Amino acid sequence: MKLLLEKVNNALGYVGVNLKIPIRNLKGLPFYCADLKELKKQKGTDTLFPFGKTYAILHERFEEGGTMRGHYFHQDLHVAQRIAAANPQKHVDIGSRTDGFVAHVASFRPIEILDIRPIDTQVKNIHFTQANLMELPQHMLQYCDSISSLHAIEHFGLGRYNDPIDYWGYQKALHNIAEIIKPGGVFYFGTPIGPQRIEFNAHRVFAIQHLLDVLSPYFTLQHFSFIDDAGNFHPYIHLTPELIANNCHCHYGCGVFELIRK
Repeated sequence: MKLLLEKVNNALGYVGVNLKIPIRNLKGLPFYCADLKELKKQKGTDTLFPFGKTYAILHERFEEGGTMRGHYFHQDLHVAQRIAAANPQKHVDIGSRTDGFVAHVASFRPIEILDIRPIDTQVKNIHFTQANLMELPQHMLQYCDSISSLHAIEHFGLGRYNDPIDYWGYQKALHNIAEIIKPGGVFYFGTPIGPQRIEFNAHRVFAIQHLLDVLSPYFTLQHFSFIDDAGNFHPYIHLTPELIANNCHCHYGCGVFELIRK
């Protein structure tokens, strides 16, 4: 029964529905009622903390204290650590998560970020420029010695973020990134890996061999790491022909490529 519910929930996930949260909410309701009754009893006639409006959080008692697995946790931390060790002159990021990777890097150095969507907030060490990287900003030719794009390129051209529909958008973005970075510079690239497909309009999933073919005219692969389907991190993997062919046994994993500009 549990396996069946898991399959149903996975299927509903493709239309944005997660059954786990409402089920956990129902499970948490008796605990909420009992805890509220006990707290009111302990409060008695004390007026130091009057009760405000109801704000029930019912599901978190059944969850872990934090998440230290998955694509974003591992790739963001790993690449930020690599940049800290490399200490480049200028680092630019394309579309990565601001409340993860960008914040990690900004905690110890300046970072320039580009995204097709606007960002109005100003934060120390973060310089933002709104740009569509399917079109090359001419002032950025050989602009930096370090660049990243983590879990972003797979979206280019699918319209999810109000970007123009472009079947070849990911290739245009990778070409433009190669133009932005100086020869000898490092490109940190994270993206979904598995059997190649488009899951519209969420993302593309890339076969490793296809990525290597697209990247090889511009870059030499220095390191490869990946996050598997269970969310576990595998750093510095030697990519054998077998692992390339089976996409490191991933259906929806995340490849993290550290590449040197030729």
